[in-house]
Amino acid sequence: MAQLPNSLYADAAGVKFHYHDLGAGNPTIFLHGGGPGCTAWSDFGPVAPLFARDRRAILVDILQYGRSEKCTITGPMWDFHAAKIVALLDELAIDRADFVCNSWGGTIALNLAAKYPDRVRALVITGSMPVFHGPLAPLPENGHRGRTARDVYYGGEGPTREKMRQLITRLEWFDGDKLPRETLDMRYEQSLDPEEMALAAASDNPRGDWQDLTAELGMITAPVLFAWGMYDAFLTPDYPLMLARMIEHGHLYVMDKASHHLQEERPHDYYSVVTGFLDQQHS
Repeated sequence: MAQLPNSLYADAAGVKFHYHDLGAGNPTIFLHGGGPGCTAWSDFGPVAPLFARDRRAILVDILQYGRSEKCTITGPMWDFHAAKIVALLDELAIDRADFVCNSWGGTIALNLAAKYPDRVRALVITGSMPVFHGPLAPLPENGHRGRTARDVYYGGEGPTREKMRQLITRLEWFDGDKLPRETLDMRYEQSLDPEEMALAAASDNPRGDWQDLTAELGMITAPVLFAWGMYDAFLTPDYPLMLARMIEHGHLYVMDKASHHLQEERPHDYYSVVTGFLDQQHS
């Protein structure tokens, strides 16, 4: 993984975001997943230098993660996140952007594309769960498998490096033997952040109310590529196929020998597919 770039901060609609800003060209917002210890750099560090060759790559720590503010979220969670990301775009003087997102971040971006269509050019979504139903049956654990994994990680004896390794290799990577030690260390150390641990231990619901975005998907007019791992541990590729059909300009790409974090396991392949799709939308 490339060396961590300089940290930048921005105040947006009353909250503080931490982000990295690399390269120049079409602005592209990268939003990471919601696993314990996830940050913009832990999830997209391996591909950021590739994208920064020919576009402006803005890697954002989602609120309640990384070095962004650990605010309490009230009301519908995806509406809250989308509004704050739009405020960040305003602060950075970005009218429209492409979005490249993993899991939790992808659900935020899909909601943003539905509610603020003039701010989005195109989206690439990996491993996200915006609706609670699947094409064949309800989602595993009602779509809360990630939340369950977080509860297990922080529960019992609390976070350990081995629990983090098991979480990543069981749920996020196809070939856990290739997990870099620096990635494991980064995720584990971030998961010990006192404010993140306090959020995990809170008895109330500091992350906001869960939203099903079935109605919102039909409102999205921007082109969306669902880039999925053939062996995603959360949802098999029949789920993003359903999502692609629910969106006016929905596309699906399925990558072999990959699970939930394509951009980390297969950075060059992921970059090739994603940049090809985004360039196609700008041609």
